Amino acid sequence: MTDTFLLGGDLPVRRLGFGALRLPGRPTAARAHSAAVARRAVELGVTLIDTADSYDLGDNETLLAEALHPYPERLVLATKAGRINLGSHWYDCGRPEYLRQQARLSLRRLRLDRIDLFQLHRIDATVPADDQFGALRQLRDEGVVRHVGLSEVSVAQLDAARRIVPIAAVQNRYNLSDRRHDDVLAYCERHGIAFLPWLPVAPATITPAARTIAQRYGATAVQVALAWLLHRSPVLLPIPGTASLDHLAENLAAARLRLSTEDLAELTGGAG
Repeated sequence: MTDTFLLGGDLPVRRLGFGALRLPGRPTAARAHSAAVARRAVELGVTLIDTADSYDLGDNETLLAEALHPYPERLVLATKAGRINLGSHWYDCGRPEYLRQQARLSLRRLRLDRIDLFQLHRIDATVPADDQFGALRQLRDEGVVRHVGLSEVSVAQLDAARRIVPIAAVQNRYNLSDRRHDDVLAYCERHGIAFLPWLPVAPATITPAARTIAQRYGATAVQVALAWLLHRSPVLLPIPGTASLDHLAENLAAARLRLSTEDLAELTGGAG
């Protein structure tokens, strides 16, 4: 099992990253704690942090900049655009002019000259997909973004996008109990594309097999579920999120857990 991945062919990152979605920015006390969690993630060796323009209406990006700027040289920041969160509902918005605007707003909030990984949060069914991919290509050609990614896509959509712009990463839901995107994962393996599984741990991933194996290693079932992802494929880059310093340390310790062939067969056969 390798511990690092070359994102886009030129950005080395540790495979176990951090998703910033759960970091609250308000009230002030929560913001200070969230900043401490982000800083601790970097101290513990995280080199890939994922956020989005829709998290707290962009404030999640601002929070990360406040906590971490000036950024360590090795740190890779990934963000997303193409979805709007108005509280209880999400809306897709893939109009090219909107994507270009949001990329530049993310640059400002993150205090960056170029976004390392800019991901289309969802393909908007009301806008021609090629127009959305073309906007991403334009941002890449203009140097606004370094690499392009997609989220919640099929193999056919991924293939169509790659005819217009190089795709460095895919962010689909994937975990021990939800492997509906095995075909996308196989495609990513064939083409050297990073696969960032969102929701890498969920209640359903805490299976009896995960609990049994966790006891065997003196670990937690969450750590076993994360370790399974790291063993499952060298292109999988889990980005578990948390607002707890204790859970952060626990999650990242999963990178040190080495599962046997028998463990992996028991986990893979007992879920999904």
